[in-house]
Amino acid sequence: MADTNYDVIIIGSGPGGYVTAIRSAQLGFKTAIVEREHLGGICLNWGCIPTKALLRSAEIFDHANHAKSFGLTLEGTMKADVKDVVARSRGVSARLNGGVGFLMKKNKIDVIWGEAKLTKPGELVVGKPSKPAVEPQHPVPKGVKGEGTYTAKHIIVATGARPRALPGIEPDGKLIWTYFEAMKPAKMPKSLVVMGSGAIGIEFASFYRSMGVDVTVVELMANVMPVEDAEISKFARKALEKRGLKIITEAKVTKVDKAANSITAHVETKDGKVSQITADHLISAVGVQGNIENIGLEALGVKTDRGCVVIDDYGRTNVPGIYAIGDVAGPPMLAHKAEHEGVICIEKIAGLPGVHAMDHGKIPGCTYCNPQVASVGLTEAKAKEQGRDIRVGRYMFNANGKAIALGEDNGMIKVIFDKKTGELLGAHMCGAEVTELIQGFVVAMNLETTEEELMHTIFPHPTLSEMMKESVLDAYGKVLNA
Repeated sequence: MADTNYDVIIIGSGPGGYVTAIRSAQLGFKTAIVEREHLGGICLNWGCIPTKALLRSAEIFDHANHAKSFGLTLEGTMKADVKDVVARSRGVSARLNGGVGFLMKKNKIDVIWGEAKLTKPGELVVGKPSKPAVEPQHPVPKGVKGEGTYTAKHIIVATGARPRALPGIEPDGKLIWTYFEAMKPAKMPKSLVVMGSGAIGIEFASFYRSMGVDVTVVELMANVMPVEDAEISKFARKALEKRGLKIITEAKVTKVDKAANSITAHVETKDGKVSQITADHLISAVGVQGNIENIGLEALGVKTDRGCVVIDDYGRTNVPGIYAIGDVAGPPMLAHKAEHEGVICIEKIAGLPGVHAMDHGKIPGCTYCNPQVASVGLTEAKAKEQGRDIRVGRYMFNANGKAIALGEDNGMIKVIFDKKTGELLGAHMCGAEVTELIQGFVVAMNLETTEEELMHTIFPHPTLSEMMKESVLDAYGKVLNA
């Protein structure tokens, strides 16, 4: 008879789920993970990774179209083959999907294939998926377990999230897309309306614009990427509009008319005026919602709020033995937050000493549009709301030698310090490779680094990272290269 009893079972194999499973196994727990569709979850198969592959193709296409500015001449006309672009993206995803399977095997983690439902604390039933996969799933790894009843002292829910739909503007997979359809178009559209300018919306808007598509972004709030510092948001908007993106803020799509091969979006601005925009497709990017339904949470009395599972600082729900991590446990809905949250959860279960709750103020956010946007900590507005006496420093890419040499001199870095203590409260960036630079400020904040220590740190020359130090110097009236 197959062994169906474990110390820890994790429902969902996204970044939060599979990383938690690995750490669980490292800590000596007998561990299993339940997955109904794709090892690696949405992030690896339909989110973080494949979108970056698409954006990389777009970046190369952009560079090729501006080769003359680098002293290069390319023969003939540059063309983007959408089938090959999508195929590369899906190939990257498939490669990493296989990598997760390898990690499960390496760490002796059992994979249970199917859809899990909690029946009582410490028990779940795995059955056939209630709906088909978004696309034919990758081959089921050999040796995985299947349908049946399984028990574990600790069950961790890591079921992730899915695209949110607005009433009356529900995605249909043909004319109204979510990121699933936007990631694998059969052909390149000529025009698009993107509803929502968060990370998902603005990344797809940037990708399709690079591919020559006429793109209009409609955002309800006053600024694009509204969670970002207002100054950075305005800077990014100007840069995106310079690339040809059309952006309408303080507006909403109230209705969508469908024709055979196009949509017409009715866009209402804050003054009540309504205009109509006709395009090939509309991408709905108005956020995501946790996958809390049909997994038995209600019957067991697990507390939820606004579509997410309510947890404490260590992933524990109100029902002993049941935990939740990642997107299903609420914002920020980011893969790296899910991974760290999962490690905290399982280490607390193991009783390790010194396990600290996550500091949500030190979780970086990255948007991989062109130009990139990255941030951590308080915005200037939030710092002022908290009554902080602050110093603000700024540094522009057009004063940095490496940025100029790269042909990437449009960008800025902004830092916010507490005037009394020198504490770094926030860092905000827009420009080339800022998603790689932001970790420097994240480390600094985590180590409680002061402005003096940052000013005495030697940054290599010539690099983009030098601008980080210059922005700190600017906050204290000591900037050198500006």
